[in-house]
Amino acid sequence: MSEVSETTPQPPHAPHLGGPAPHPGPPHPGPPLLATPVPGPPAPQLTGPGFPQPVAPPATPVQQPVPVPHPPAADHPAAPQPQHLTPQPPAPQPPTPRTPTPQTAAPQPATEAPRTLQYRFDGPEGAPVLVIGPSLGTTWHMWDRQIPELTQHWRVFRYDLPGHGGAPAHAAPSVAELADRLIATLDGLGVQRFGYAGCSIGGAVGADLALRHPHRVASLALVASSPRFGTADEFRQRGVIVRTNGLEPMARTAPERWFTPGFAAAQPAIVEWAVQMVRTTDPGCYIAACEALAAFDIRDHLGRIGVPTLVLVGAEDQVTGPAEARTLVAGIPDARLALVPGASHLAPVEQPAAVCDLLLTHFSTAWQDAPTAAPAAPLVPGPATPAAPFAPLAEIAPAPDAPEAVGPQRESRHQRGVKVRREVLGDAHVDAVNASADPFTEDFQELVTRYEWGEAWSRDGLDRRTRSCVTLTALVASGHLEGLAAHTRAALRNGLTPAEIKEVLLQTAVYCGIPAAGAAFAIAQSVIQEETTPPA
Repeated sequence: MSEVSETTPQPPHAPHLGGPAPHPGPPHPGPPLLATPVPGPPAPQLTGPGFPQPVAPPATPVQQPVPVPHPPAADHPAAPQPQHLTPQPPAPQPPTPRTPTPQTAAPQPATEAPRTLQYRFDGPEGAPVLVIGPSLGTTWHMWDRQIPELTQHWRVFRYDLPGHGGAPAHAAPSVAELADRLIATLDGLGVQRFGYAGCSIGGAVGADLALRHPHRVASLALVASSPRFGTADEFRQRGVIVRTNGLEPMARTAPERWFTPGFAAAQPAIVEWAVQMVRTTDPGCYIAACEALAAFDIRDHLGRIGVPTLVLVGAEDQVTGPAEARTLVAGIPDARLALVPGASHLAPVEQPAAVCDLLLTHFSTAWQDAPTAAPAAPLVPGPATPAAPFAPLAEIAPAPDAPEAVGPQRESRHQRGVKVRREVLGDAHVDAVNASADPFTEDFQELVTRYEWGEAWSRDGLDRRTRSCVTLTALVASGHLEGLAAHTRAALRNGLTPAEIKEVLLQTAVYCGIPAAGAAFAIAQSVIQEETTPPA
């Protein structure tokens, strides 16, 4: 059975264009998602002889996109309309012919919206629970192609990120907060132990669970994931662009981040579905997720992940590629690597059968019994556990040495200042300042780091948006415009919009003088144009 939980109804799904992924075992009706051949690398031989091949595309033309897209899948049962935990009659639906499946039940919405997540269940109620997490900008439907096979063995729990797929727009500022909301949701359902698979930020949530709640996680699969996602500057810059331009720039560039060029050219319907998923995401929740990824860094903690882990990555993933996957495998003691040819970042969509087979193999053979020790150790840096040998499922390649861990120590004023300075001004700016320091200026930079950033900017009395307003005003009033460009960038990163920065500078024109404000407008205008212009 399947059951869905959400606090607000989801809009209708996009048209169904393909059926369940082919997979060894009982056949499923309908054509596969990969409806036409895709040029490029051959399908991965991960299941041995007889790996199934795609069939012809359906004759039905693509329909007009709808607000919340559903991945193309023919004869796939439409998700039931949501209902609240207080009994309410389900919304009436027109009868639609469909093929019966053994995996459906009624949806149940999450309560206490800020503390829980929108979810759905598929599969038999008595089976072990397998939790599956989505990537940034997608919905739980990115996993639709794996559900028919997975639900033959597990009760599959899928969730949406806040503001994604019609979920309530209660932004989560960190990966740990997302994990806490997931745990609260599972606690409310009585689910104590589960397997976990997640893609990208969904993988980050799984790694956080394995670190902070190891007694809850029976087995782990990290798909297109990383111990650190790019640089903090990249994701905060993405937040600035979305805050200024909306999600259209992210939607327009999603296909090139998510799919190989051959797949994108051969599957325009799936590309449009992907674009629509991003467009229908709440911008504030998307920005918060970018901030969460900017702050996520578990490189020093990988040795503490103690559950069997599959690290799965598309061979052509340009977002979190094979190098990041090998870093995970090298650091996690019980980890195996699976490299999927012909796939980019959204490997579950692009190569659904291969990903499904890998998940089936991993969770069928690497499901730990509940440990005797219940409480989880606090997440503090410690000596890295030596990496154990691993046996990749789809590629054998040397892995880099595990990163060295830093011993536990209390955060000093200088350490706090370095962290805040980088978060506000960006890594590039701080790196340039540090590179230009010499024995004559290094003590001054130490002073700035400790007292400006470790003290004033680290206080709780004002939020960073307000501190940026004060700083911009003070720079104009004092005539120290040489620092205005850096702090205009900081203001954008701290959440001020170009319109709000304009209002601050207009206010300075009244109280600080027209000439000073005019010079400040020229500097700020140049910075704003540079920072908020979407990539071509």
